[in-house]
Amino acid sequence: MLNAGDEVIKFYYLKLKSLGNRIFVVMSPASVLLSPSLRLPRRGVKRRNSGSHPITIGSCTFRSLMGLLVFSFFLSSHLEAQTDTLNVDNINKEIKTINTPAPNDSWSSRPPGYNYSNLTPGQKKKRQWLIGGINVAGYGGSFYFLNKAWYKDYPKTSFHTFNDSREWLQVDKMGHSWTAYNTSRGSAAMWRWAGVSQKKAAWIGGLSGAAYLTVIELLDGRSSKWGWSWSDIAANYTGSALFVGQELAWQEQRIQFKFSFHKKKYGDPQLEQRADDLFGMSLPERMLKDYNAQTYWLSVNLKSFFKQSKLPPWLNIAVGYGADGMYGGFENKWLDQLGNEMNRTDIPRKRQFYVAPDIDFTKIKTSSKLLRTCFAVLNCLKMPAPALMMDSKGKFKAYPFYF
Repeated sequence: MLNAGDEVIKFYYLKLKSLGNRIFVVMSPASVLLSPSLRLPRRGVKRRNSGSHPITIGSCTFRSLMGLLVFSFFLSSHLEAQTDTLNVDNINKEIKTINTPAPNDSWSSRPPGYNYSNLTPGQKKKRQWLIGGINVAGYGGSFYFLNKAWYKDYPKTSFHTFNDSREWLQVDKMGHSWTAYNTSRGSAAMWRWAGVSQKKAAWIGGLSGAAYLTVIELLDGRSSKWGWSWSDIAANYTGSALFVGQELAWQEQRIQFKFSFHKKKYGDPQLEQRADDLFGMSLPERMLKDYNAQTYWLSVNLKSFFKQSKLPPWLNIAVGYGADGMYGGFENKWLDQLGNEMNRTDIPRKRQFYVAPDIDFTKIKTSSKLLRTCFAVLNCLKMPAPALMMDSKGKFKAYPFYF
């Protein structure tokens, strides 16, 4: 590599090193501070043998990873966008040598044409040490704070399991898969930036996300209030497999796992009180906890399957899954604050299936590093759009605007 190119990478590495020092301090508690799941549950609320998996506790993995997921997405996209900035600031033949096009480049949020495999061994080593340190600090720190804020106040037991496969009509399992998929994407993008081959980065990203979630299940399995959930494990590895499988088969993500949420009004004062107790009252709490208001989508990029067509490269079609009428994990029975049993089995628990258009934001071409960063982060969310819904009771409904 020419001297000018080395100087650019050296400058960039020092810049990242400075950023990394701050990340090591901030990243670990970030996943805790952004996570409502790490608040202690209300007294008297148990997960096991309650017949109602509490949302204040349930899907702990999904909520505890939200901060880490958003952070990794933002970081990986930011690093790639910064690379483009340095190239613009140092326009010369040496720098252009770095920017030779790479075939089958799957992370479309990176600068156009940038090929990280062209880094020198020294550049790769520096970047890999940096990304490795960020991952160790982030994952390790989050485990520490998770244990301190969540598990320490509950007695430890021998390893045991808990069958929650029927809870919440499996919407919480969709949350596990979504988290694993998008965490894998963010992690793989960072390793790709560090010069790791696409195939290897896909495996590292996919396995690291699933492994992180598995460790949390191990902590659950040793706590008296929870238990190891095989259905959670299956959901976690399904999400990671969706990412890795597409990278190995197509070298791109043609089918993306997305999430949407709408603030639900329950109307009935009794149900509103139950929703407040279960899901919280603030918008962030409701977004992360209210399974009646969440929808998970598989968003398919049409152009990637019909490459000779004149379809816009950003156009997707999405199929979604959600549920409604759930006021307990397994059934609509609970005890109120006075200990009286509430029975609302008259309310049907319904699965909901959706179809709607969507956008692959990373297929929108732009030279703005800020927009590329934002697009990569937004791509884990389903775009608000018209939608058709059919539920498990046979009801059909068209929405002019659904999120």
